[in-house]
Amino acid sequence: AAGMFLRVLSDIQWRAAHPRWRRMAGYPRSSSTTAEPHQLALPAQAQVVICGGGIMGTSVAYHLSKMGLKDIILLEQGRLAAGTTRFCAGIVSTARPVSIELKMAHYSNKLYQQLEQETGVQTGYMKTGSISLAQTQDRLISLKRIASSLSVMGIPCEIISPKEVLQLHPLINIHDLVGAMYVPEDALVSSANVSLALATAASRNGVQIHEKTSVSHVTIQKGRVTGVETDRGRIQCEYFVNCAGQWAYELGHSGEEPVHIPLHACEHFYLLTHPLQEPLSSSLPTIVDPDGRIYIRNWQGGILSGGFEKNPKPLFTEGRNQLEIQNLQEDWDHFGPLLGALLRRMPAVEALQIMQLVNCPESFTPDMRCIMGESPTARGYFVLAGMNSAGISYGGGAGKYLAEWIVNGYPSENVWPLDLKRFGTLQSSRTFLRHRVMEVMPLMYDLKVPRWDFQTGRQLRTSPLYDRLDAQGARWMEKHGFERVKYFVPPGNDLLDLDHSKTFYKPDWFDIVGSEVKCCKEAVCVIDMSSFTKFEISSTGDQALESLQYLFSNDLDVPVGHVVHTGMLNEKGGYENDCSIARLSKRSFFMISPTDQQVHCWAWLKNRLPDDSNLVLEDVTWKYTALNLIGPRAVDVLSELSYAPMTAEHFPSLFCKEMSVGYANGIRVMSITHTGEPGFVLYIPIEYALHVYNEVMNMGQKYGIRNAGYYALRSLRIEKFFAFWGQDLDAFTTPMECGREFQVKLDKGIEFVGQEALLEQKQNGVYKRFTMFILEDHDTDMDLWPWWGEPIFRNGRYVGKTTSSAYSYTLERHVCLGFVHHFDEKTGEELVVTTDFINQGEYEIDIAGQRFQAKAKLYPFSSLFTQRRRKDEVELSGYQRE
Repeated sequence: AAGMFLRVLSDIQWRAAHPRWRRMAGYPRSSSTTAEPHQLALPAQAQVVICGGGIMGTSVAYHLSKMGLKDIILLEQGRLAAGTTRFCAGIVSTARPVSIELKMAHYSNKLYQQLEQETGVQTGYMKTGSISLAQTQDRLISLKRIASSLSVMGIPCEIISPKEVLQLHPLINIHDLVGAMYVPEDALVSSANVSLALATAASRNGVQIHEKTSVSHVTIQKGRVTGVETDRGRIQCEYFVNCAGQWAYELGHSGEEPVHIPLHACEHFYLLTHPLQEPLSSSLPTIVDPDGRIYIRNWQGGILSGGFEKNPKPLFTEGRNQLEIQNLQEDWDHFGPLLGALLRRMPAVEALQIMQLVNCPESFTPDMRCIMGESPTARGYFVLAGMNSAGISYGGGAGKYLAEWIVNGYPSENVWPLDLKRFGTLQSSRTFLRHRVMEVMPLMYDLKVPRWDFQTGRQLRTSPLYDRLDAQGARWMEKHGFERVKYFVPPGNDLLDLDHSKTFYKPDWFDIVGSEVKCCKEAVCVIDMSSFTKFEISSTGDQALESLQYLFSNDLDVPVGHVVHTGMLNEKGGYENDCSIARLSKRSFFMISPTDQQVHCWAWLKNRLPDDSNLVLEDVTWKYTALNLIGPRAVDVLSELSYAPMTAEHFPSLFCKEMSVGYANGIRVMSITHTGEPGFVLYIPIEYALHVYNEVMNMGQKYGIRNAGYYALRSLRIEKFFAFWGQDLDAFTTPMECGREFQVKLDKGIEFVGQEALLEQKQNGVYKRFTMFILEDHDTDMDLWPWWGEPIFRNGRYVGKTTSSAYSYTLERHVCLGFVHHFDEKTGEELVVTTDFINQGEYEIDIAGQRFQAKAKLYPFSSLFTQRRRKDEVELSGYQRE
């Protein structure tokens, strides 16, 4: 039985089955299939070396060769497709909540569909469709949200009733279902055969493939990849791609200069059965039952069923390197709950004879998203790993995007949610990873409502004020490992109830955040924003100014003490970073960036600043605590604490000055709040943080001061139409597309990165436009809330998606921000988006399949925020900037 399993599940004797592959791979013909093939000598050099012969490595090789690269070597320590890929369940599913993952899976499906015809290698591709079941209304809502995204991408999808589930799959027990999502084009494949097909095509295109070759480490000199050391000799190369799966972490740490790849393996179980008396049809849809934590697919007339249990078993924490994954021990006690769920969902299984319980390792990442991209510390070192049990679904698309990244310098889509640089070294602790993946694996099928937070690996990076704020009722979320306050629970509230109020509707914190917003507008609030990334750039001469003028789009040659809001653009004019830079002196600058920019921005600057010992870039994030004082009385609090006039005449907007606050010296005070409200941010050396906070709170009591959190900040910035990087802005969004032309020095005669692209957009127009939507017929108390990613419709046609949203306590309505495109009705081609096109449309926002009317604005409301008005008296006003 085990032999049959291994054969059917694609651990095939493919050398014998594909003599053509033997010839291409350089194996001599042999009358004996058991003879060990002769290994060709390794080349001394190559342009690209890929480590790992599973679905990821072969996909990267395939796509690089398709893009015209010839000098490529793929190294596999065992045999091709003999690692996790061999044991993969072979389900290709496009139903993904993250947009870029959905696109990768959709591309993979299309690629696998034609791969057999292209290569002659049987891939077992079968379009069966998939049905995701919902046992609760909340689960059905989450499926409807995914269905909305699939539909606007042109992927057939429908929400169906339990009775329709039974018609599609007669063996399914539907008594506890409230609905389901049917995706008819999802498919099954033989994962190992797909890898072999990709390898076959790559080999035909000139890729050299060497099995039984282990990489010991990658050599890096002056921050660049120079070569690869193997057990068969050294290969010089320009690019190295780590596709080593669960061993990617160890391989990254094997060299003198470690590359941190945060992933960890867990045991993953699935069951194989003998065929039914009347074998299951090969075209039966795959069943995903997330509430039961299981998936079920047909397999050779029987079934293959696995899942994601609540108590996963991490393994190889100490590091262990076996060439090919041997089948781990069966553990029926551990699989028991999943087997119970299977029997409830498909009672006919009880009569089936079980063939085998398969146990194989799968690698998971700290945030359930795969890892791809270039190392921040070693140029030319690329990574593609950590697939969270979705390797076959992502394999084609992920390989394509990484190949584009290597060849062009950037992929064709925004892959920031998957970028290796979203992590820092802090996520590479084995203890952290072990604990986090024990949470992540069950979360694969847990119901994830908006604003959920991980519970493990917390309190890792904290502000000096953490305990002080925690004692006052702070509720925390985590960003880049940094604890940040969501809101403060007032004394007397039911804390337990609030912590467990997870919903797609109006949340329990609604009134709490509303009172914090009210205080920001009428009195003064304090928000701890210490997590912001903070860099200092200085030089002995003009090197700092000259370099920053080239790397940033706004003019930084301003008087000392001025703050400039600017973008750090790429060659396409897109935002690699959106930041505020204060000129501290003629030769030094202080840069404030989003929290998750710490690794990305550092790498971007390091790779582009001149190699000059007189030019210094320093990360000072940990040196300063940041307190954001928001509200009209902030000026009174600071004036009394510093004995210095803080009015607009003495301290104008976008100004920076070192001051004393209380007893503490050297506090950098900036007249900026990142919300559009009046106030100041205080950058306080950490040893003074507690003193300054206490002084501010004591002095502010008579002005009605209170603590506030990031939920209040989000509401304030969104109603003021402020775009935030990572949510609204990304590497594919330019200043021209989001109304920020005034922050670009196009008319100053100063060359900067992205200038040509922006000049072209200025002349020819833009193909998307950042737009603000106010929901008109939406009932905040009764209707589903918008969060982000909702489709936008103009005159009934899809034109884009929302990027962020919040309830505006001032407008008493929901506000969504998003980008509007203009697609030609006949060809689908993107056309220029004009102001008239935006203003003359009738808009709707789709929330889980229900459409709500919305009013579109290209500029925010301004004077509205100083006094309360009725909703129907809202007037359009001029653009208001931070």
